[in-house]
Amino acid sequence: MKEVWTFGSVVSLLGALAFLQSVLHSVLPHELRHVVAKFVQRIFNNFSAYCYFDITEIDGVSTNELYGAVQLYLSSSASVSASRLSLSRPVNSSAFTFGLSNNDRLIDSFAGITAIWEHVVTQRSSPSFSWRSLPDEKRSFTLRIRKKDKPLILPRYLDHIMEVAADIRRRNQDRLLYTNSRCGSMDARGYPWESVPFKHPSTFDTLAMDPIRKKDIIADLRRFAAGKSFYQKTGRAWKRGYLLYGPPGTGKSSMIAAMANFLGYDIYDLELTEVQTNSELRKLLMKTTSKSIIVIEDIDCSVSLTTRGSSPHAAANPATCSMDDIFISPASAAVSTKSVTLSGLLNFTDGLWSCCGSEKIFVFTTNHVEKLDPALLRSGRMDMHIHMSYCSFPALKILIRNYLGISEDELENGKENDILIRELEAAVEAAEITPADVSEVLIKSKRYEKRKAMEELLNVLKGKAAGRRCGGAAGASLGSKEAEEEEEQEKRALDSPKEENSEDFEQVCDKKQGKKTELEGQILEKEE
Repeated sequence: MKEVWTFGSVVSLLGALAFLQSVLHSVLPHELRHVVAKFVQRIFNNFSAYCYFDITEIDGVSTNELYGAVQLYLSSSASVSASRLSLSRPVNSSAFTFGLSNNDRLIDSFAGITAIWEHVVTQRSSPSFSWRSLPDEKRSFTLRIRKKDKPLILPRYLDHIMEVAADIRRRNQDRLLYTNSRCGSMDARGYPWESVPFKHPSTFDTLAMDPIRKKDIIADLRRFAAGKSFYQKTGRAWKRGYLLYGPPGTGKSSMIAAMANFLGYDIYDLELTEVQTNSELRKLLMKTTSKSIIVIEDIDCSVSLTTRGSSPHAAANPATCSMDDIFISPASAAVSTKSVTLSGLLNFTDGLWSCCGSEKIFVFTTNHVEKLDPALLRSGRMDMHIHMSYCSFPALKILIRNYLGISEDELENGKENDILIRELEAAVEAAEITPADVSEVLIKSKRYEKRKAMEELLNVLKGKAAGRRCGGAAGASLGSKEAEEEEEQEKRALDSPKEENSEDFEQVCDKKQGKKTELEGQILEKEE
């Protein structure tokens, strides 16, 4: 006869088991109960098909990095598969992070193998004495996988978790803009870089540049970011160098910001005038992080230059020197033992020290590429040379779209704008105007309606073109060679602490004002 379990019999059995447990607790001492529990657990583990891994939040006296990585890794799956979630926003993060709630579970899959995660939170028993304050709750993740799957996914699964977590952390965190501390001074942590949040809005969509050239640059950046295995296979350091050259105002700084926003990298803006020795330059490189862009702007005029093997008399006169070997600190008027050499700069970009960290981009900018030493320009140091030229018609259309809100379709297919667009295309080529100057005109024209603003821009472009025809390319164009040289003289006069340079700066200003007055007179005379 088959035995039937009624509700009453089940309750009676549970009561008997509870009574037996209480008797055992009262009869058996605590130590013996602990031994019995461990023995039973060991027998259970031997017969169980699963193995368990505990990942605690605090490992001894330090924070467990793997715990934070698992928390970030599971956040991407928890937001769609779990029913109860914890929500947080870490410091310096631009995104919210989902996580498993207390004692909740989540099923993950890696390489076709199932892994079960459980977030275990228990109250921590207060110790009698502790030199370090601990949280009231003890948190950990428990990973459960089948024993037969253990050699198949470990440690590959944990490495995958660390990589995904690092990528999530990088995408969520606010990017930073670093600059080296004055004269190599260190902060309280021994760190030579000072940082501020990087909020530059420039993107490749807003960058005024020929679309075909932009696609080439974007494709090159994508290949670099996804090329870890390629660089390892070929035995190359995972880094790449870019040289941005062209007249002032053509968007070199905006290009750097667009690259950083596209890749999600931090920027280290290296000020060479604050670096006094090669050793200091190496220390700065060692303190940069992976996934970063290291920038040296205006490399041709940020420091005084001397010729390789030149005499002290030549070194004292930077105007007669070319860029070959030694960068002399502006703080010293003559050759000094405290100097950054070309050899030190080359090792910084392509030597053994350049391999510190990985996934780094070096960007140099200059207005005059012909002034740079050929050793800096070769592949391996400056791999890709990008010419930032005057505003072309495709770049002009991007600026009109950005500032006036006129779509590409309106510019291409608008019947009422056909003649105006053709005139703009002809005028912008003849004007040789920089994107910065076009942007300023469009900002001032925003008070007009769209067509009126474009007509105003056309008038300015025609005026620039007429000025170039009347005064010559050297005197009328804002981006002409002579204007660029005068701008660099101004920069050197402002940067140099010497009193005699103040007279040079006044002479530069008087010279520019005289040329401007002469040019205006020529234009008025021609118009009359």
